Amino acid sequence: MPEQKEKPVFTIQLQQGADSLARCSWCGTDPLYMAYHDEEWGMPQRDPVRLFEKMCLEGFQAGLSWITILRKRPAFRTAFASFVAEEMAAFTQADVERLVLDAGIIRHRGKIEAVIHNAQLVTQRFAQEGSLTEFLWSYAPKQHTPLQPDNIPSTSAESHALSRDLRKLGFKFVGPTTMYAFMQATGMVNDHLPGCHCYEKVEIACGRGETY
Repeated sequence: MPEQKEKPVFTIQLQQGADSLARCSWCGTDPLYMAYHDEEWGMPQRDPVRLFEKMCLEGFQAGLSWITILRKRPAFRTAFASFVAEEMAAFTQADVERLVLDAGIIRHRGKIEAVIHNAQLVTQRFAQEGSLTEFLWSYAPKQHTPLQPDNIPSTSAESHALSRDLRKLGFKFVGPTTMYAFMQATGMVNDHLPGCHCYEKVEIACGRGETY
């Protein structure tokens, strides 16, 4: 299938907070969301447990707002053994039924079953220490192009490739849009807008900043 040309799907501007710092406008003024934007989103993450957690939570987020997931993240961590794949892989049908009744998380049976299934695949295919991190980061773009406010993509060639290859391995709820959000969140791409106070911090953390 020929590669489809990427199209911008929405616009994000910069906003100035009460602390006089410029931020990407998607985080609004919610303190939890602002802290996530400032301290976590876009920072390079290589811990395999946290990467798997983010993959699971991005799957749960499909069709919902990320702030909903963020508010429920502590409950998700409790319900899913802190997203340690080896522990999740041992979940049984009784655990599925328990989780479907857990009001602290998103009670979507298909997504619950999918993340348990994905945990089993992780333990089978990425048992070697560091192999999950190495696999996922191999899809990070080799070049970084700063975003423009009116040119915010929802997928990329790399997220399509990652989605395709994960699906070949049997993973579920890993579509290209979900995987692009995953790549944004884990620092595989820096989609803070230039001018955002986090942009250069992420560039430095990724080894691209001028002051690194």
